[in-house]
Amino acid sequence: MKAYPIKFKPILKEKIWGGNKLSKILNKETDLTNVGESWEISGVEGNISEVANGDYKGQSLNDLIKTYKSDLLGLANSERFGEEFPLLIKFLDAKTDLSVQVHPDDKMAKAQHNSFGKTEMWYIMDSDDDADIVLGLKDENTDKNVLEHINADNVDSIFNREKVSQGDSFFIPAGKIHAIGAGVLAAEIQQTSDITYRVYDWDRTDNTGKKRDLHTKQAIKATKSFKSNGKCNYNLTSNKNSNLVSCDFFTTNIFEVKGLRQINYDGLDSFVIYMCVEGETKIAVDGHTETLKMGETVLLPATMKTALFNGRNAKLLEVYIKSQQSQHNKLAI
Repeated sequence: MKAYPIKFKPILKEKIWGGNKLSKILNKETDLTNVGESWEISGVEGNISEVANGDYKGQSLNDLIKTYKSDLLGLANSERFGEEFPLLIKFLDAKTDLSVQVHPDDKMAKAQHNSFGKTEMWYIMDSDDDADIVLGLKDENTDKNVLEHINADNVDSIFNREKVSQGDSFFIPAGKIHAIGAGVLAAEIQQTSDITYRVYDWDRTDNTGKKRDLHTKQAIKATKSFKSNGKCNYNLTSNKNSNLVSCDFFTTNIFEVKGLRQINYDGLDSFVIYMCVEGETKIAVDGHTETLKMGETVLLPATMKTALFNGRNAKLLEVYIKSQQSQHNKLAI
């Protein structure tokens, strides 16, 4: 497989809670009015990403996986996931609050939907003054059956809210109640799953006056208690990785590109995804160079050996799936 920085055509989603930051800040081209999500890399049925550049332009992500298998995914990932791409990569713009929701873990999702569960994380790229998110219950000992009785009068007494600002990052394992709040622009990394159980939707209605469905019984079954609010603690250092999340489903690091940095992927045995969350950088792989700007995403196949980054003040999220035996060696120059 030819290793180069593969870009995909964004799949834009109009949402009842969406706004215009994806077009105004991240330069996503669209005629839609309330754009809530840009699916950057997706293997979700009915929403398969299409390559936008290079030798594989016009081919689907599924085409690449079927043709190149472990060359694209890595051997361990190919054995674990077969021909399914294991991650869904997004940017989200919440003009208003998303519904308070929860996602099932792998066991529940497999049994009820024949799907992966949904563990995810967020990186806050931009936020309005006083923007916040919902993360878990205020009291971890709260009886989950309270979810059957959420309304405008008690919602703020049941759920924990966290103020957010640019650069904050949060880990949301399957089973954790959550909601992105109004005014937040975020990068999201998650398992390949589109299963959401809504608990409360702020009593809003669509253009026809209809409320969206809630999924209270499933949510009660899926909800788990967590002691931590899930905020990721890290120190950003130029040209050196800081880890945000390491879990069974993905590893996400952040680093700032200042000048040149070469990364060696020997022994990683995984594709690598880069999301640019600030500034821009050039990425060179095997003689092929792509510019990665804020709001853009690239995938590097598992066959790549090294990549050279050249930029000023670019911030990148680096995402891969790490097998137990793999080692990720990096060399800054």
